[in-house]
Amino acid sequence: MTREIAVRRLGPADIAAMRALNAIYGDAFEDRETYRADHPDDDWLTRQLGMQAIILLIAEQGEAIVGGLTAYNLPKLEAARSEIYLYDLAVDARHRRHGIATALIGELQHIAAETGAWAVFVQADHGDDSAVALYTKLGVREDVMHFDLPPRPRGRGDESGTSP
Repeated sequence: MTREIAVRRLGPADIAAMRALNAIYGDAFEDRETYRADHPDDDWLTRQLGMQAIILLIAEQGEAIVGGLTAYNLPKLEAARSEIYLYDLAVDARHRRHGIATALIGELQHIAAETGAWAVFVQADHGDDSAVALYTKLGVREDVMHFDLPPRPRGRGDESGTSP
């Protein structure tokens, strides 16, 4: 018989749980270097876990963390509202296809309603058919383009016309 899954939001005292979630992310995204256990340090995690704009949810089965998500509450300036960006979502491979991702997203939707956010949005990569199917089941698809713009120090070929 499968044990009940509990979803909860992490807070400043949940450093070990955050490190366990990072390990799940590293395995799920096949990027263990980025999500390795030895960084960031405890002080950094404590500060981040205490920010209301950062939403970290985990799914637990008994004492084991079996999945989680990271989301960011983004205040808007064109209206008195915010939207929530679901940045990372992963479930341990041994626990997939049991409604855990849907439960995590459901809790995020409750938090969105409680905080007055008008939408939760998420990106999926082409070829990630499982994610696309999940998000299609739960929301409306928009085809958009994504661009990564690198940081650029001032004074090095700054063509923007905004240099001091």
